[in-house]
Amino acid sequence: MILNPLPIHTSRFGGCTITGALSVTTHVRNTASIVHGPKGCTHHNFSLLHATGLDNETVTLPALVSTALCECDIVFGGEGALLRTLETVAGSDVDAIFVLSTCIVDTIGDDVAAVCSRDFDVPVIVVPTAGFLGGTFQNGVVNALSAIAGSAGAVPVHDCVNIIGEKNLEYEVEENYAEVVRLLESLGIPVNLRFVHEIAFDEIGTLGAARLNILREPALTPVGDFLKLRFGTPYIPVFPLGLSGTLLFLESVAKLFDRDCGRVLEKERQLQDDTLARFSDLHGMAASFDPAMNDPDSVNSSAEVAKVLRIRMGQPNPGCVCLGPGSPVGTSGVRRMLHRWRRQIHA
Repeated sequence: MILNPLPIHTSRFGGCTITGALSVTTHVRNTASIVHGPKGCTHHNFSLLHATGLDNETVTLPALVSTALCECDIVFGGEGALLRTLETVAGSDVDAIFVLSTCIVDTIGDDVAAVCSRDFDVPVIVVPTAGFLGGTFQNGVVNALSAIAGSAGAVPVHDCVNIIGEKNLEYEVEENYAEVVRLLESLGIPVNLRFVHEIAFDEIGTLGAARLNILREPALTPVGDFLKLRFGTPYIPVFPLGLSGTLLFLESVAKLFDRDCGRVLEKERQLQDDTLARFSDLHGMAASFDPAMNDPDSVNSSAEVAKVLRIRMGQPNPGCVCLGPGSPVGTSGVRRMLHRWRRQIHA
């Protein structure tokens, strides 16, 4: 039986499952993430997360610990190494421990859940991350969010929202969040929790307090479904993208909170018109979209902006300016994207 897809069907944007999970767990403050496997898996991800933080002007040293499996552990089992590491980390000043399994661990059959079920005087949360059966970066994100959400219990519900699954490794994380907050504040709705972006472990207990969850992207639908089943919380499957997507977002949120959004929509449309007017110099320009921009929501929202500005979009060719990739969150995201387009077109 063939378990893995053929190379021609493998997305080059798939990425490592552990990396996806670590992009979530390392954003819970004062916790440690144990990577159960060889040292290389931890070193690679530490370097990537540290470098990404520097690129985003954030000096961070992710709290990663390796069980440092050697040949002997791989032959005779690595559960002892995991237990010793858990005991050491639990003895330090951490609020919780996340345990991520590697491909080699699942291959040799370590019972990670059984080891982690022991009493360590600190919560230990297992995140399935062995990707050798086809798991990707996105699977790691989904698994981490779902595993962490499992630690939250029932609490009273208030008129607020949770932001679910921000892309912590992308540029403009804070800018995108600020734009969503701006749109929500125009409706008088506060944010309860950024799940998960720079939060304390005890904040996770408030996850069920929101009346609505807003997912960063449709790929997080399994997380939205999990939270809906656990807390009964409905969700919007994607951030506000582009011009019409932003207006639809406002309408959808207002409807779920039974708010009148007529004046808010009128004000936002005017802001969009003013924003587009600032880029009238792009009218009639010829360009194409970067082939790397393969996300349908991003393509559609970007294409809508190009159409409104009458930018003539064609197929990529050597003489054509290649725009993107872009994912314009809200009207502010459209403005930032257009600034980039202007620099590319007039370069």
